Amino acid sequence: MATFDQIKGFVFDLDGVITDTSLYHTKAWRQLAEKLGVTWTKTLEDGLKGISRMDSLEIILKAGGIENNYTHDQKVALATEKNTNYVNEIKKMTPDNILPGIKAFLDDLRDNGYLISLASASKNGPTVLERLQLTDYFPKIVDPASLSKGKPDPEIYVKGAELLNLPPEACIGVEDAAAGIEAINAAHETSVGIGDAQTLAAADVRFDDTSQMTLANIKAKMG
Repeated sequence: MATFDQIKGFVFDLDGVITDTSLYHTKAWRQLAEKLGVTWTKTLEDGLKGISRMDSLEIILKAGGIENNYTHDQKVALATEKNTNYVNEIKKMTPDNILPGIKAFLDDLRDNGYLISLASASKNGPTVLERLQLTDYFPKIVDPASLSKGKPDPEIYVKGAELLNLPPEACIGVEDAAAGIEAINAAHETSVGIGDAQTLAAADVRFDDTSQMTLANIKAKMG
C-alpha cells in the first residue's frame, strides 16, 4: 500500500459510494425477473451487486433455469427493457440522494488539488451525476463501453487512473462491493471500502459508511 503522501487522485465507484442507486436497480431487475417468472430472493439480489447488466441478466435467467430459452438478441432486448425501467426511476433523483458526507468529501478533494475520476460499470453514470448536480466534480469518467472485462478485473480502475494521467500507485479507489475492492487491489491502487468488515476484508482501508470517509480519516489509517 502507498503512503498517504503519494496519493494524487481518487477513482470512485458510483453505486453505494456516491449515491445508492441499488434500490432503483433492484426494483428494475425485480420487475423483469417477475415478468420472466423467476422467483426473486435476497440471495439473487445480493448476487447482482457490482455486476454488469448482461452478467446480471444471465444470473437471473440461470436462477430460473431459463438461460437457454433466449437468443443473444432477445437477451439484449431484456437487458434494454430493464435499463429503460431503471432510467425512468433515476430521473426522479435529486441532490438529496447523495450519500452522507460525500459532497463535503468531494469539496475537500477539490480544494486540496486531488484529481477525481469515475469508474462505474453503469452506462448511466453521467445521468446520475447530473441528477445529483455533481457533474463538475467528475471531468473524467471511464466509458463502460470501452471495457473488455468487468469487475473484479482491474481494467476499469487502471483506466480510471490513466484518465487522470497518474500511475495506479498514486490513486485511491473507493468501492462498496467485494468485486470492486478486488479490482482496485489488482490495479495496484490503494483500496478504500465502504461497508461490512467481513465482505470488504481485502480493503486496505475501510469505513462503515460514507460519513466516516474524510481525508483526515484516510490519512490516519494509511499512515
